[in-house]
Amino acid sequence: MMRSVINQFLGLRLSGNCSVMVTQVRDKGHLSRPRLRNPQWFLRKEITKYNDLMTAENKQFINEVGTDNFGVPAVKKDNLVKTAEPSANEAVWTPNLRRCGVIARKIGQYPLWLKNGERIRTTLLQIADNHVIKYIPPEEYLPAQVPKIANLHKRGCILVGSETTNPALLTKEYAGIFRNSGVLPKKNLARFIVSPEAQLEAGTPLSVNHFRIGDFVDVRGKTVDHGFQGVVKRHGFKGMPASHGVTKTHRRAGNIGGGGEKGRVWPGTKMPGHMGNRWRIIKGLRVWRINSKYNVMWVQGSSVPGPTGGLVYIYDTILPLRKNKEAPPFPTFYGEPQQDGDDVWYEKVHNFKSESITYENE
Repeated sequence: MMRSVINQFLGLRLSGNCSVMVTQVRDKGHLSRPRLRNPQWFLRKEITKYNDLMTAENKQFINEVGTDNFGVPAVKKDNLVKTAEPSANEAVWTPNLRRCGVIARKIGQYPLWLKNGERIRTTLLQIADNHVIKYIPPEEYLPAQVPKIANLHKRGCILVGSETTNPALLTKEYAGIFRNSGVLPKKNLARFIVSPEAQLEAGTPLSVNHFRIGDFVDVRGKTVDHGFQGVVKRHGFKGMPASHGVTKTHRRAGNIGGGGEKGRVWPGTKMPGHMGNRWRIIKGLRVWRINSKYNVMWVQGSSVPGPTGGLVYIYDTILPLRKNKEAPPFPTFYGEPQQDGDDVWYEKVHNFKSESITYENE
């Protein structure tokens, strides 16, 4: 009886050789939820048992050597990026080509003043020890989430790493990624979708001179993780009155739905929940100032996602009206940076190192 009811409901005739495929439907907000742990197919980076058979003296010696040789180059070394010879790829830049990006750290905020007296707020981003790890051609690159586009194999992928680390602290599987790159293992990895004409050889360094002053860039990062928060902090609710009979509902949300026939909570209602830890992209930020010595760039605004010290990804903007009109360093910058004080200022920014008032003897 139950079998016939199921067959009638599904409109299927089940047999011993027939199988029913059930399509799993994801929830509405499966993409906007924060990912608190890496997927299972990610390689384990840090090794857990690497010093069980070492004495205390050997452990101290390895830590000292690793700190001296594999510390963060932006802090411990003078020469941040070693120059390399250009590759054999001599492609001509066009506005439709997409270049590689870089990995940076958000190190703080700083005001700048324009020559007309206007004060602007900027965010400092430091590009520390970036190198190309691998280039995947378009015919071999297969993204984890396949987009619904006509020509999928149009662009390739460049794997970029930043901040050299001690190989003794890494697993064999993770260190194997850098086997054919010619560089030491990196702490952080990122993938950038690029055009085939903008491919880079493995081991190519990427510095702040990859961008020019006055250009516009997009910055992608994770927002500050605030954990589970209420509606007052998460959505800016005013809250209930402090007195006049209000009891234990001062920071509550209040009514969340109507009654009657449609007595339910509508999707998208502002309620308590997890706040932050979402990927956000700030587009169209102008580069106001560049320091080649410490690989630091000043970008427009103070709304770059992430906490101080957090990682962000920088690449050429995709906004149509703010794309590069002139050819940038393509596919990247080769050679020695300018040595005029190691700072390059945009033409509209007031340089405090230059004289603004001059006095002449009568």
